[in-house]
Amino acid sequence: MALTSSRSPEGVDEPSASPGAGSPTPRAAAPALLAYAGVRAAGLILLAIWAAVEDRSPHTLLTARWDSLWYARIAEGGYGYEVRLADGGVHSDLAFFPLLPALERAVIAVTPLGAGDAGLLVSQVAALAAAWGIYAVTALVTGRRAAGVLLAALWGAYPTAFVQSMAYTETLFTALAAWALYAVLTGRWVWAGALALAAGLTRPSGAAVVAAVWLPAAVQVWRARRASPRLPGWLPPRLLLGVALAPLGWLGYVVYVGVRRGGPFGYFEVQAEWGNRFDGGLALLGFVWENLTGNVLGGIGLAAALALVGWLLWLLARGRWPLALLVYTVVVVVTSLVGSGYFGSRPRLMMPAFALLLPATMALLRLPPRRRALVVALAALASGCYGALTLLGPGPP
Repeated sequence: MALTSSRSPEGVDEPSASPGAGSPTPRAAAPALLAYAGVRAAGLILLAIWAAVEDRSPHTLLTARWDSLWYARIAEGGYGYEVRLADGGVHSDLAFFPLLPALERAVIAVTPLGAGDAGLLVSQVAALAAAWGIYAVTALVTGRRAAGVLLAALWGAYPTAFVQSMAYTETLFTALAAWALYAVLTGRWVWAGALALAAGLTRPSGAAVVAAVWLPAAVQVWRARRASPRLPGWLPPRLLLGVALAPLGWLGYVVYVGVRRGGPFGYFEVQAEWGNRFDGGLALLGFVWENLTGNVLGGIGLAAALALVGWLLWLLARGRWPLALLVYTVVVVVTSLVGSGYFGSRPRLMMPAFALLLPATMALLRLPPRRRALVVALAALASGCYGALTLLGPGPP
């Protein structure tokens, strides 16, 4: 582990980087950013070629499909748009958190770009910030810059990484989450809380970032009190402020929707109208069973994928990685699986849990650099082909 503990003036142990653990400066992160950009560029080239064969516009595929259209509408006209379904159901734009459309609107105000291109610009800038944050966290917790570079590249080659090149929230959320984790790991509690607040305004899984701030803070205070029972009863101001800030984004939007809908559970009612209900994973188990009995190969593949996710979580827990990273990863994965919504989106919803790639990263570091590069190249090729196939298909990711 690349973390040591330092005693703060208030008597609370704060994690700090051990010497040589990896600097998050732009110069130090440049190899990670270049590797990530190269992987994503390969995916975009494959998409452009495939789209040209089918006489489709890759620009339209990236800026004006599925959720990106909802964000663009909010950016242009605010909340209030609904779609009435043939079965009498309603899909409201209140299901979408406000930070991405707010940033799109800001870009529209200062540039000639339309909403779709503004969303694409925000997501691409956020993608580089996410790769940078992933590098910073990984280099810190492993003590190896090469690990940070490799994990950033692998995140760019994630199976549903094509969404990272769309006007979606994945890159923005991952950037905020990764830097919030870095702030927690280095004892910057106010920054951690502020970034968690922003992540909570980005998507529902912002609750995972809140948990990644709260639990390590609670553990540090408990350890400090246990080590020094005579410490004052009040909490360190910076830690307390960070803890107080962390949930305000997520909670604030849920309250806002509740006021708009006229009830405290308004946001959850909106999600239910979209088919997203918390059921503890029962719908997912039913979906797996349906595939196993109706499409054996597909069912086995689905069960194997879920088993792989469980195995990766076990490897992370066994590896004794920092609590903030473990809590964040587990909550993102669990919240992605325990709802009854569209099952095709589950891999995309888990994509911000970049620490799932840590076991593969550490294993690949044992290979010579050329073989390591070959593995990344093959992963980028596979991810690019899958992304092109999905974007040119009928259903959302």
